[in-house]
Amino acid sequence: MDKGNSTVVSQFILLGLTGEPELQTPLFVVFSVLYLVTLLGNVGLIALITTSPQLHTPMYFFLCNLSVVDLCYSSVFSPRLLIGFLLENKTISYSACFIQHFFFLVFVTTEVFLLAVMAYDRYAAICHPLLYTVSMPKSLCMKLVAGSYLGGILNSLTQTCCLLPLPFCGPNVINHYFCDTNPLLKLTCSNGRLNELLLVTFNGTISMTVLLIILVSYAYILASILSIRSARGRHKAFSTCASHLLTVTLFYVPAGLSHMQPSSKYSLDMEKVTAVFYTLVVPMLNPLIYSLRNKDVKETLKKLSCHLRASFPPGHAVVIPSNVAGSVPRKSSQPVRKE
Repeated sequence: MDKGNSTVVSQFILLGLTGEPELQTPLFVVFSVLYLVTLLGNVGLIALITTSPQLHTPMYFFLCNLSVVDLCYSSVFSPRLLIGFLLENKTISYSACFIQHFFFLVFVTTEVFLLAVMAYDRYAAICHPLLYTVSMPKSLCMKLVAGSYLGGILNSLTQTCCLLPLPFCGPNVINHYFCDTNPLLKLTCSNGRLNELLLVTFNGTISMTVLLIILVSYAYILASILSIRSARGRHKAFSTCASHLLTVTLFYVPAGLSHMQPSSKYSLDMEKVTAVFYTLVVPMLNPLIYSLRNKDVKETLKKLSCHLRASFPPGHAVVIPSNVAGSVPRKSSQPVRKE
């Protein structure tokens, strides 16, 4: 198509989750609570891990970075989604749309890589416990996390830069609540087959590689757990993996279904349902999963609670500064005589 005869799109219209006016206020309340729980849960978990020396281990270092990604990840979508519930004007500028698309791919890819890193960490801890501190030094942990972020940035740069040159000459209505790749490809007025191929190839390769790492890691983990003679030991070893397995399942299944299929077989209505789950619900659930199911986190929270109660006991005396004490009338120490 001749780009010179096309009308350049300067903004897009995000339809959001629903166009029903009577549902806007209830949905605003629901997703506001969801976003607030996400912020409090992830910030709380980050603060707990960074301030508790007993949680300064590779496992919790990776978990802390997962919470950072979840915090940034949900913030890419939630504020604009909430604004869309309140305003009739649901437009987003061309540049803002692609910025959102870029950061979405950065964080979704980084989270996928972090899940693979956490699976490898569990493999090292369970299959080689005596060599764990040697095989997972702090320098390696930092390199693995940095590599996850770098992989997310490279994947996002590649796909966003290949999407930017495509002409958008109308319509400009995105049947979604954020600027995802497939909805944008449906609006381009040129042949987007190359971008579709790139989308499926990159996302498919990353997803399959990460899934293979997770499956191989857990195959070795399962073999090690089965070789443990005591039932208590097997239960303890498996409990350290249960939270990670649940997180992988909740995130991987809907995200994989959304981004490993060509746009010709792509249902935007179904995508919105799955996208809500892996972009908004999972970042809220992750801190709950790891705090409620993790013995170390629960014990740390219990110790912190006991420390706070000891520091501020009920009915504790208020210490009055010396510069104010003179202005406060003191009660006489002598007993009052009754006439």
